[in-house]
Amino acid sequence: MNILIFGPNGSGKGTQGAIVQEKYNTAHIESGAIFRQNIGGGTELGKKAKEYIDRGDLVPDDITIPMILDRLKEDDCKDGWLLDGFPRNKVQAETLAKALSDANIKLDYVIEIVLPRDVAKIRITGRRLCENDNNHPNHIAFDAIKPVEKDGEIVCRVCGGALSARADDQDEDAVDKRHDIYYDENTGTMAAVNFFKALGGDTKVIAIDGGPSIGEVTENIMAAL
Repeated sequence: MNILIFGPNGSGKGTQGAIVQEKYNTAHIESGAIFRQNIGGGTELGKKAKEYIDRGDLVPDDITIPMILDRLKEDDCKDGWLLDGFPRNKVQAETLAKALSDANIKLDYVIEIVLPRDVAKIRITGRRLCENDNNHPNHIAFDAIKPVEKDGEIVCRVCGGALSARADDQDEDAVDKRHDIYYDENTGTMAAVNFFKALGGDTKVIAIDGGPSIGEVTENIMAAL
């Protein structure tokens, strides 16, 4: 099963993606990890990407997408993959869809975790990251996943690990900038989601309400797959 997952920052996309990946034993493909792998491995694409990154420029799609396709062709992807973090805009969605088609790689499902922008913002500013696993849910504003207290410190409710907050999660301008990109229905990530909705063919797009508890969202995703 080959899956593409979308969701705004704060929607629980990372948590749900990890659950789906484990359930279906698929490779979890994250765009940032692909860059690190190619740059660290000194591949030709990695060398080209590094030139752009070192200049502070965005890596163009004609480098990024071949990296992704190469990754999707590796042995651990033969039984399926879950792609997270790409595409981020409509042009990338169009280019990726054509590249997958040309490579005879089927995209089975697109999962969209739907969450209002104001709710997503609250979730971001209150979330805390576990030193052992970023997918352990901890949030100071929600009773169901509040961190626990130990020796006067709040720690991960799952494993007891130390917690921290990402600096950009506490920067409202940074949060707004990320959401400006995601919720943009003309050229941004939502435009990419809508592209796949209109694409038709064998790819099934499922929209899941990200508002309920983690367990409920997981149940709804599993029921739709």
